[in-house]
Amino acid sequence: MTHGPDPGRRWRPLWPRAFGLLAGVALLAVTGCTAEMKARAYAPDDRDSWQQPGRVIDALDISPGQSVADLGSGGGYFTFRLADAVGADGRVFAADVDAGMNERLAGLAVERGAQNVEVVLADFDDPKLPQPVDLIFTSNTYHHIEDRVAYFARARQYLKPGGRLAILEYKRHGFLQRFLGHSTDDDVIRTELERAGYRLVAAHDFIEKQSFLIFDRPG
Repeated sequence: MTHGPDPGRRWRPLWPRAFGLLAGVALLAVTGCTAEMKARAYAPDDRDSWQQPGRVIDALDISPGQSVADLGSGGGYFTFRLADAVGADGRVFAADVDAGMNERLAGLAVERGAQNVEVVLADFDDPKLPQPVDLIFTSNTYHHIEDRVAYFARARQYLKPGGRLAILEYKRHGFLQRFLGHSTDDDVIRTELERAGYRLVAAHDFIEKQSFLIFDRPG
């Protein structure tokens, strides 16, 4: 298995991870899948227990009033947790390439009164954030990005001086991660992001299935 850029891979939905191999194949065969179906796939019932989102947010050390980009926001699993962390005076940009998921997430933000959440339609090669942020956060998305060195080098323009980049990414933990490429070794992440101009500042190991690496932007 290779970990470099795959020309055919661009942030595709993670059906197999959510439902298992057989369910994933079935769902991928269905055309016109709804955003609600995708959202359920992104957040299976056991996700809270293994990914420990509260502990992730604590480790990010976000201050009230800061701005955060949730890159690959999908169904908004982390978006509203990040919104709570930045508070009413902060801002969360929920960026995704999936227009249908973005529309659903925008509706949820209205329903929840989360006025500090702004949905952004990203390009495959550019997060298209409207302004620089204090933190770019991405979960379960890194392995879907094509030409990651170029992508994250471009993303540096969206970080404020002293800004950080946090990556939650699957290890080669199970069948799907090992054989379907839904993972990236942490040494590969480090090498790629150093080439893109970042510096590793923290590595957390409390999530068994995932690497959790935090970088800053020197200079």
